[in-house]
Amino acid sequence: MSVKFDVEGSITTLTLDRSRRANAYDGPTLDALGAAIAAVDTPVVVIQAAGEGAFCAGADRDALAAASPLDALDLKAQRVFDALARAPWISVAAVHGAAVGGGFELALACDLRVAGPGARFWLPETGIGLVPAAGGCTRLPRLVGRARAKSVILGGRRLSAEDALDWGLVDRIVAEPRSGAAAWAAEVAQRDPLALRLAKQILDGEQPAEASLREERLAETILYGQRGG
Repeated sequence: MSVKFDVEGSITTLTLDRSRRANAYDGPTLDALGAAIAAVDTPVVVIQAAGEGAFCAGADRDALAAASPLDALDLKAQRVFDALARAPWISVAAVHGAAVGGGFELALACDLRVAGPGARFWLPETGIGLVPAAGGCTRLPRLVGRARAKSVILGGRRLSAEDALDWGLVDRIVAEPRSGAAAWAAEVAQRDPLALRLAKQILDGEQPAEASLREERLAETILYGQRGG
């Protein structure tokens, strides 16, 4: 099984389980991850990977070599990661080792990110005649700013865990990111699930300030109604 699905209370843990391939994904792995994302029924999810070497090395090289222009036009990794980013629940990435290419983009699609001290992030695509097309060119500049995103995507800059923390790319560095992500997920799960869902929807919106403020008022009205006050 390339993706493990575990539920404990109000937290689901999805684990990439291809450590022999540095947790790189192929088509079946993306299918399994997409199905797992669709099946989540808890307010908080941890995204992690098996083994000790890498969080995710991105697209499996064999699968990448066999890809066609039509595969790129209907890029499965982009669709799956976008489903993760748009999911109503809160996702926490636990990044250990290398998060390369699509692995970096998988972490970007999560709401919160915890990294181990040995975590490393880079996007090698332009060096091999590609672009980061599973959300990297879109989400990275929104998270860290356009100039910094260009230094990674165009300039080939590799980020350490400390760089990522300084840039706001990761939220915490902990000795063991999987247990650290699980602990943070447990804290998040103590919050009101509807409030989390509504707040995420507002935070991820791209509407003008006036529309966003209106959404805040509507969300507050719903939440006050839930309290019966």
